[in-house]
Amino acid sequence: MHKLGLIVNPVAGIGGSVGLKGSDGLEIQRRARALGATPRAEERATLALAPLLPHSQAFTLLTYPGEMGENAARNAGFDPVVLGSITPGATTAGDTRRAAQELRAAGVDLLLFAGGDGSARDVAAAIGLSLPVIGIPTGVKMHSAVFAISPRAAGEMAVSFLFGRRRGLREAEVMDLDEESYRSGRVSPRLYGYLRVPVGERLMQNKKAPTPASEEVQMQAIAWDVVEQMQPGWRVILGPGSTMRAIAEHLGVPKTLVGVDVVENGQLIAADAGERELLACLADGRPAQIIVSLIGGQGFLFGRGNQQISPRVLRAVGRENILVVGAPSKLNALAGRPLLVDTGDPKTDAWLRGYLPIVTGYHERVIYRVA
Repeated sequence: MHKLGLIVNPVAGIGGSVGLKGSDGLEIQRRARALGATPRAEERATLALAPLLPHSQAFTLLTYPGEMGENAARNAGFDPVVLGSITPGATTAGDTRRAAQELRAAGVDLLLFAGGDGSARDVAAAIGLSLPVIGIPTGVKMHSAVFAISPRAAGEMAVSFLFGRRRGLREAEVMDLDEESYRSGRVSPRLYGYLRVPVGERLMQNKKAPTPASEEVQMQAIAWDVVEQMQPGWRVILGPGSTMRAIAEHLGVPKTLVGVDVVENGQLIAADAGERELLACLADGRPAQIIVSLIGGQGFLFGRGNQQISPRVLRAVGRENILVVGAPSKLNALAGRPLLVDTGDPKTDAWLRGYLPIVTGYHERVIYRVA
């Protein structure tokens, strides 16, 4: 009888949709709730467990109480073994570390944890390379290479690993950013260690790759093309990233490097906007466009660092008005792997699948698959 461990960081990702660029610290969590954010980690953990339910007679699910795993397990149809204790509504990083150690001591064969890079750091600090893990992506940034590409993919990887179809393991990087520096536009990821994850190129994400200085000319060429094509009267939502900043510079407007901004007729009308502000900009029905760049090394378009552009925002703008930009080197690095979306809504993810045009230079475009 296999044993599967589950840990949920209940506040992971709470700051994403409201533009806080992370969820670390009680003050940020309080601000996120005040801005109308709702936790999604439990819901995403439940999605991850769905592929495992048909195999429930072949393994025992062990978890921590309430919001740290028990609720998600029961919502998914399991009757888990519950270890430890928590203070409901006041869980900490220490709870995550203690849960990982107790689940290891209980003899789990694989540990699923729902969180972001901060949670990955806590798990790595607690158990190191002693136990195979799979991260269920529920955070904001998720630069680390320990996460599956979506919650369901995490569950599929767990099924494959536990029941013998995929037993290889590799050491994956645990990366994280200083959130205060990140909020001020300084992106400096740091390596905090490694975790052992199942080998699975199709279902596990790569670590985020930084944009090299050599791409500056390519970014400028992309920016010229995009600005030339902008339509008068359209509201344009610019996602995070250095290519978006190059576009803003060509427009002559400021750009928050790691935030989402809105421009219209060459003027900035919303800076560092959250989901609520973006929906307000779209409320009068004017034509709108979303411009995003793909994440280097991972290929994500939505669901990693730009949760402000939520399913509601995407639907309001329309798939036909999404423009993707990316230097050819970023596409080449994908080696044919598709672009990815993980919006938190499976119906929106399915709606986005297919092919989208990508601006790769001045008057240069390719058509690329989203999966």
